[in-house]
Amino acid sequence: MVDHKVAERIRRPELLARIQSAGQAARLFEPGMTVGMSGFTKAGDAKALPRALVERARERPLDLTLITGASLGNDSDGMMADAGVFRRRLPFQADASLRRKINTGEVMFIDQHLSETAEQLRSGALPAIDIAVIEACAIREDGAIVPTMAVGNSASFVQGARHVIVELNLAAPAALEGLHDIYVPRPRPAREPIPLTHPGQRIGATAIAVDPARIAAIVVTDSPDSPSSVLPPDAGTDAIACHVVAFLEGEVAAGRMGPELLPLQAGIGTIANAVLHGLTQSSFRNLSMYSEVLQDSAIALLDSGQLALASASSITLSAPVRERFLANLDKYRDWIVLRPQEISNHPEIVRRLGIIGLNTALEFDIYGNVNSTHVGGTSMMNGIGGSGDFARNGELAIFVSKSEAKDGAISSVVPMVAHVDHTEHDVDVLVTEWGFADLRGLAPRERAPLIIERCAHPFYRPQLRDYYERALLRGGQTPHVLEEALSWHERYRTAKHMRAA
Repeated sequence: MVDHKVAERIRRPELLARIQSAGQAARLFEPGMTVGMSGFTKAGDAKALPRALVERARERPLDLTLITGASLGNDSDGMMADAGVFRRRLPFQADASLRRKINTGEVMFIDQHLSETAEQLRSGALPAIDIAVIEACAIREDGAIVPTMAVGNSASFVQGARHVIVELNLAAPAALEGLHDIYVPRPRPAREPIPLTHPGQRIGATAIAVDPARIAAIVVTDSPDSPSSVLPPDAGTDAIACHVVAFLEGEVAAGRMGPELLPLQAGIGTIANAVLHGLTQSSFRNLSMYSEVLQDSAIALLDSGQLALASASSITLSAPVRERFLANLDKYRDWIVLRPQEISNHPEIVRRLGIIGLNTALEFDIYGNVNSTHVGGTSMMNGIGGSGDFARNGELAIFVSKSEAKDGAISSVVPMVAHVDHTEHDVDVLVTEWGFADLRGLAPRERAPLIIERCAHPFYRPQLRDYYERALLRGGQTPHVLEEALSWHERYRTAKHMRAA
């Protein structure tokens, strides 16, 4: 007998017969398959199937290619990597155990712009999805799947998968239905322009269409998303936020935008979240967001009345903010739209709307090149995520970072970044707790002194000035002392600090 709560969520009665345990559903997976799992920054991810696949892999490694929207919660990535569930992973992750596997070469990781995954699946550049695992809060009468707190790549996974497994999560309120806007572009070359001209506009359906015959199993769960792990603002992030606000106030004063600004995007993480929190202390009103993820700061801006609407692909919140959000869904429903990530990060739309992108750098160099992904130039941290989608195509690409790390042993401003994710051509503004450097309209020789004096930690400024002055003696459009350009990273590798002798 099916529990009445489950029956209320599965509104196509014939599908009730496909309810299985996670262990039973895991038997559908065979070694070498390509699997698409819902989940974007710990939200909307499958809760039961990853653990069941870990058990399944104890019999023999599954060696799957696992594709998601972004990072998974509940330690799923690490558990599956350790158990041999997958040997190839894309397009983003944020798990310490998986990170170790990636950096030892045990897991092949494809670090990919978040807008590109669905396109490569559609074109056949990536293997077709054998099984899609999608978390849902309901299944409609027509079989369509209602996502939970994230859309990510779920619509594309369902569209191309041979089989679909639905994780029906009773912990996700049924009232989430109606929050989503599912629009999937047509294949090229017959694709028409995406008809979205305003962040709050709805252009698609409220659920993911699927032929009910392809739903191979339904697994019932009752587990909340993993809470956000971002840290609260501190003196450094508060200072960064103040500098970002000052820069944006200057843009308004110069007449380059109005007091409502242009639509905002903020990457995942503590610093970006803190910067948006800082906007609650600003004079800006009637703001909008067109982003990939909404964090606690977005809810704070909605609550303050400064943010009028927010479009994203995922909502990732701390436990107390999530509780408040879900308790007031009727209020937030009028302000929030959740879209597939190929729409939230689509280059054409980002350019059309004129997005202000706020993203985090691991390090940047004196000419404005940004490293977002690789520690020491070789070891993957998390991935590029959507930062490149917005930096290359938005109206403003703002990158933020604290000026030093490891208690001052590392300078985040270096002569040359050891890995380049965003070239100087795509970076407009750099911000640390010391100030901001507006790089627009500046040649490399004009950028370097500004970045050194405005963004570097005072302790490291003499070293940077010395390097730059000696580089000028060698000449060139972008002067460098090439044999020393990466010496700061090598010094840290051997001596555990970047300080000059």
